[in-house]
Amino acid sequence: MARYTGPKTKKARAFGEAIFGYDKSFERKKHPPGQHGNARRRKQKSDYALQLMEKQKAKYTYGVLERQFRNLFDRASRKSGVTGTVLLQLLEARLDNVIFRLGMAPTRSAARQLVTHKHVVLNGIITNVPSTHLRPGDVVGIKGKSQGLEVVRNAVGSKGDVRKHGWLEFNYDKMEGKFLEFPDRDQIPEKINEQLIVELYSK
Repeated sequence: MARYTGPKTKKARAFGEAIFGYDKSFERKKHPPGQHGNARRRKQKSDYALQLMEKQKAKYTYGVLERQFRNLFDRASRKSGVTGTVLLQLLEARLDNVIFRLGMAPTRSAARQLVTHKHVVLNGIITNVPSTHLRPGDVVGIKGKSQGLEVVRNAVGSKGDVRKHGWLEFNYDKMEGKFLEFPDRDQIPEKINEQLIVELYSK
């Protein structure tokens, strides 16, 4: 499965946000990467540059490659509703993202690894495709033998109230969650200006 495996802190500094989760290195050096750091004078970005950066931020945040992202945008544009919001809803409905949101993995990349290593069940069936899109009513969980994995236990124990998203339901005893509905825009915590992405693809 193709995915980004490069330096995450460098990417986070380029976007000015810790898009991969808390990062001590990012907290120490939040300015853009480069030899001269903050001392370098940077020109004001063009509209295209801002739109492109917002698309790249969304791609790296959710761990989606270019072709996948474009296909998701095309799918969102064919659906009724605000295209940018529908795009984010489709990204939130990915299996790896839902595992992360439920608190069964510390990061989205860890969630993808759980899925690809066949530790995750969807509606009672083992699945190893992180990009699977969930529908309202779908139930995801960690299979019985894998529930004792240290990475899962640590993630579940440390998430606390963070997993309480209005569109998800988590059962600690069964180590499984339910995808109740697609989230509204104000329920999605990511700082992404989806309108810039729509403008980029509408050119």
